[in-house]
Amino acid sequence: MYALLILLMVVSWLIQWRLRSKFRQYSQVGLQANLTGAQVAEMMLADHGVTNVRIISTEGQLTDHYNPTDRTVNLSESVYAERTAAAAAIAAHECGHAVQHATAYSMLQFRSAIVPVVSAVSKWMPFILLAGFFLVNRTPYPLGLGIALFSLTTLFSFITLPVEFDASRRALAWMDRRGIVTTQEHGMAKDALWWAAMTYVVAAIASLASLLYYVSIFLGSNRRS
Repeated sequence: MYALLILLMVVSWLIQWRLRSKFRQYSQVGLQANLTGAQVAEMMLADHGVTNVRIISTEGQLTDHYNPTDRTVNLSESVYAERTAAAAAIAAHECGHAVQHATAYSMLQFRSAIVPVVSAVSKWMPFILLAGFFLVNRTPYPLGLGIALFSLTTLFSFITLPVEFDASRRALAWMDRRGIVTTQEHGMAKDALWWAAMTYVVAAIASLASLLYYVSIFLGSNRRS
């Protein structure tokens, strides 16, 4: 189990490195439509009739996200201003989440509904798991509680996957339909979004592997008792 967790950590690092490498590579190729990421976002929202979402620039690299609470599409500075296939893909992907919100996409609704619970659980779960780990030979209950809480965060990571893949699907389909990207640029956009999605896949698998590790400790303690 230790070997698996270490392997997943290495794979996660490699995927993050590959994603940044792909983004740098595709950021060197100008978008033939000559649109910035912000302009692409504005067009996608308008085409889907989404009028109550603001597009803002945020600091950092690959910090792009959609915030359903204040209905903002937050684009990193480079994505907001650059006229590249990578910027267009990321901007459209984040707008895909805004479209999901506007159309009441079920998985996004489910994910949003459990965010407060997961946020609260995440604050206490590490301490409960740590206590459970050290007390497992005396009593298995703290570890059992920690596992139950960890299960919620693992569930959340897997619920995130269809939400992310669906946003990418919406983004690519709209960019093709609208003529935002050429055939070559479509390949670049799809590749960049695929590597971004893989970060979520590895995170979900790593969370499941960690959960199973704690479950194995819990079951082992019960057999000893």
